[in-house]
Amino acid sequence: MRQLSDVICDQHPLIMPETATVQSACEKMRERRVGSVLVTDPKGVLAGIFTGRDAVCKVLAHGKSAARTQLKQAMTASPVTMSPRNKAIDALRLMWDGGFRHVPLVEEGKIVGVVSRGDFKGAEHGRLEEEREIWEHMR
Repeated sequence: MRQLSDVICDQHPLIMPETATVQSACEKMRERRVGSVLVTDPKGVLAGIFTGRDAVCKVLAHGKSAARTQLKQAMTASPVTMSPRNKAIDALRLMWDGGFRHVPLVEEGKIVGVVSRGDFKGAEHGRLEEEREIWEHMR
């Protein structure tokens, strides 16, 4: 079973300060073809995560200006994180159970990457599906 460090090898996650605008974050996400931005506080510590879902649900749907709204106003604050030493299947389980698509990876307070559901192989998805079926039969 793969570790998360295997999934994110050579990854350079998109990291922006919480004072950046939603518009600039969306532009960078489009340029880099990624679905999330890891948002940092003034000390460079992970403060939140911003995704396309946040842009739609917290900004656009409320008629807010993407050019004037800062990430700290639209991000998901204090996201659940994992260590890159965790197993890939554990991250997939966490995303499934939590109803989200991205998990920041942090090691000793330092941002090292982010995984999304699309980063996982068929075998990991298959194993999760098998586990879900077993739980359904046990109920």
